[in-house]
Amino acid sequence: MHIMVPPPAAVTADELLAMPHDGTRHELVRGELRAMSPAGHRHGRVAAEIAFQLRLWLQPWPQQDRPGVVYAAETGFWIERDPDTVRAPDVAFVTRSRVASLADPHGFFPGAPDLAVEVLSPSDTFHTVQQKAFQWLDAGAQVVWVVDPDGDTVTVIRARDAIRVLQP
Repeated sequence: MHIMVPPPAAVTADELLAMPHDGTRHELVRGELRAMSPAGHRHGRVAAEIAFQLRLWLQPWPQQDRPGVVYAAETGFWIERDPDTVRAPDVAFVTRSRVASLADPHGFFPGAPDLAVEVLSPSDTFHTVQQKAFQWLDAGAQVVWVVDPDGDTVTVIRARDAIRVLQP
């Protein structure tokens, strides 16, 4: 006798949002819950510096005229539905008009950020992060930066065929 085991039920974005905070960050990819290991200190420093520089760029504008908002790594962006995908880039920027149109400021941000920044960790493969970058673009991001601290490069991805690597 062969017993069929049903696949695990897909987790929804609402269920992810309601989960107790147990110290583990999670992303949701097509209904599958994925635990995210904490970032190493270099990764965290690089992401914080990028967020800081973006905030400095916004400083000259009065608060009500700033072109957008910078988000930290813990921010979830709900980029696919049925099954749900909620991703969290290391740094994100969203234009003011999109932020102003939010109906519920407490849930995940609906849609992709305009800029998603992914900082490579030693455990990341470029291919995996590139696929995540393409997922951001497919969901509506205008540009993705893939920052490689070890290679001292920033790969700017505007489309699958518009990729540019910047070096100091």
